[in-house]
Amino acid sequence: MDFYTSRVNAFSAELSKYKKQYNAISTARFLVAVAFIILVYFTIMQGAVSGYIIPALLLIVIFIVLLRLHSAIVFKKQRAATLVAVNEDEINHLLRKGSNFYNGKEFADPKHPYSHDLDIFGDNSLYQHLNRTETYRGSQILADRLLTLLPQTEILKVQEAVKELAGKPEWRQEIQMLGRIKKDDGNTYNTLVRWSKTPAVATNVLSTALAVAGPLGLAACFAGYLITGNGELLSACTYIFSFNLLAAMAKAKAIKNEAAGTTAVNEIVNQYRLIINSIEQQDFQSEKLNEIKSKLGNGSTSAGGLIKKLAVLFGQLDTVANVFVAILFNGLFQYHVHIFRALQVWKKNHAAQIPRWLDAIAETEALSSLANFSYNNSGYAFPELNSGYAINFKNLAHPLLNPLKRVGNDIAFTPGFTILTGSNMSGKSTFLRSLGINIVLVGAGAPVCAVAANVHPLPVLVSMRLSDSLSDSESYFFAEIKRLKFIMDELDSKRSFVLLDEILRGTNSDDKRTGTIEVVKKMVQKQAIGAIATHDIEVCNIAEEYPESLINRCFEVEIANNELYFDYTLRNGICRNKSATFLMKKTGVI
Repeated sequence: MDFYTSRVNAFSAELSKYKKQYNAISTARFLVAVAFIILVYFTIMQGAVSGYIIPALLLIVIFIVLLRLHSAIVFKKQRAATLVAVNEDEINHLLRKGSNFYNGKEFADPKHPYSHDLDIFGDNSLYQHLNRTETYRGSQILADRLLTLLPQTEILKVQEAVKELAGKPEWRQEIQMLGRIKKDDGNTYNTLVRWSKTPAVATNVLSTALAVAGPLGLAACFAGYLITGNGELLSACTYIFSFNLLAAMAKAKAIKNEAAGTTAVNEIVNQYRLIINSIEQQDFQSEKLNEIKSKLGNGSTSAGGLIKKLAVLFGQLDTVANVFVAILFNGLFQYHVHIFRALQVWKKNHAAQIPRWLDAIAETEALSSLANFSYNNSGYAFPELNSGYAINFKNLAHPLLNPLKRVGNDIAFTPGFTILTGSNMSGKSTFLRSLGINIVLVGAGAPVCAVAANVHPLPVLVSMRLSDSLSDSESYFFAEIKRLKFIMDELDSKRSFVLLDEILRGTNSDDKRTGTIEVVKKMVQKQAIGAIATHDIEVCNIAEEYPESLINRCFEVEIANNELYFDYTLRNGICRNKSATFLMKKTGVI
């Protein structure tokens, strides 16, 4: 917290300074412009041009310098303001005052094996808790990390990278700031990627030669006119100007088609350049980060320099929309013909690498999000990995709960499957979600909300939160049956971590009990690891039949002084206390 507070104070002071400098430069520009107008007025009134040339040139130079200073101050002001916002967002997040971070709702999928049940996406979700990405592709990569299980070798590489980036909070915020100053979106990202995949337009030798000869001929005729005063040379200039303009107009359709696809991404490409430069200039120790950096090129093929050239070409091509500039520049130089050709050369040589470069940015952002999670929660452990299907957590809790109030529990899945009982509100469902969320974090290479962990990363399969589907004409009960069938089919192909919460609620008690017992037997048969929560004590008796595969655990509740007390502590055994009747009597329901 102190780190973020000090950063807010420091960048707030910078922002105040840059605002004053911005206002001073704006005033100076205005005064220089007024001085130039006055100078022009006296030049016209006195008819003495030669005496005012040097002062006029000096004012023009001063104005250009002020323009450059203005641009530099604008960026510095934006940077300071954005970094103030970034650090204020972190403070509000840590103080649990809400979140300005994107919640990833577009990635929500009720049919995914666990994302809906475990609140991976949406408001107050794991994704929103982790997300510090600012680019469109970065948000996709982070979502993918939470939806798929990485191989163990990759998990270890990600852990190493996350640990390294956790120690670079200032640099991580620079990347976040650059992405936030000018945010891209799906439209601009997809436009750029589509452009990179369209073939370059070939330019023939004749048109290239004419694009060079025309402007050179114009320059030669005009120089000859200035030297000789020959009026025919001036007339020739007019004809060559018209020829250059017509030559450019012959390419107008191709140029406008190219410009139509690049105008929207011009500024974004420049922002990508700044992020790429920052990654290229950073020294990394971890293998994963250096793999990402290698995607940006080596030596003279730096992606930052190449994409800077692309941003310049896009900006120059955009001027075709300015009629005055287009007529003047194309008549003199066939300007847009040359820009178009240069852009096609760039596309032919480098465009195929654009998706690779953008993925490098996105992967860096995703890793930075996990690193920020680690930095904000220094007590979280990076799990040790094993290949023996052992899953052990010490002081496991849910990372989205208030750290001042949550209760952690130790658990070792030996035996591998737990039958979990407990009264309503005792913490069963929260504990199941704590297990699921942390197994997902293990598979993504992130630290877990525990003081220690030793885990065999496994696919996660969950049936906790299902709903009716009117669009599919599907009842809650049938949706649950389909989910259980899906889980069984998945277990046929690979061992998985399974979480089931009070299944078969849509049928009568006897049918539910019988069905639940058979499901638990299937879990044993298919060597599933995980837990099932139930209120049915008779289901617990099956543990006696499979002592090496099943264990009963519970959350208890105490009734004292006419009040319920929950300690949310996991115990071995079967829950014996009942709270539903007590609560209904106390509230006057019965």
